[in-house]
Amino acid sequence: MSRAAVDPEFVARRTATFSLPEGTRVRLRPIVPGDKAVLAEGVRRLSAASRYRRFMTPLEELDEGMLRQLTELDYVDHFAWLALLAEQPGEPAVGVARYVRLDEEPEVAEAAVTVIDEYQGRGIGTLLLEALGAVALENGIGTLRGYVLEENRDMRAVLEAVGARITHETPGVLRADVDVAARAEQLRGTPLGEALRALARGESSG
Repeated sequence: MSRAAVDPEFVARRTATFSLPEGTRVRLRPIVPGDKAVLAEGVRRLSAASRYRRFMTPLEELDEGMLRQLTELDYVDHFAWLALLAEQPGEPAVGVARYVRLDEEPEVAEAAVTVIDEYQGRGIGTLLLEALGAVALENGIGTLRGYVLEENRDMRAVLEAVGARITHETPGVLRADVDVAARAEQLRGTPLGEALRALARGESSG
């Protein structure tokens, strides 16, 4: 699939709406090249602390090169979900989850999840990570690996919720490995598990 043009049917079949425990309805769909402005605005809406936790470097905004890299994907070795508020005008974006397969370990992908500050703690990050694991498994990836600052309690809670194995990588930085096959097995037969499986396979009804 071309990085510059994405089949609308590919996106439509991988779009679904989920209800969070507290009632918020979130629509997930793949990021597409036309989302550059959406992604740039989302990063600007993050607090300085959240931007640092995501990129592990002081960053105020994404440049054009970064925006191309983060939105023009092949959806196999590099995949990203966008989380939108389904019931608000314009469906504003509130979260992103992505993985990038490691060349040296093809069954492992580095993953990252980001949620706008005011929507953290509502379950959006966990939903994004679950959906990322489902599509990773479909693309032959067995482990999602993330790096998180030790102080980032919210992200650590998300990782622990999906059974991540957490170890110390360097002082102040943790490595989290999620066994996506084991997690999929835990969710097998549940409404969420079946919905995520359909979404990852492009069998979603929207």
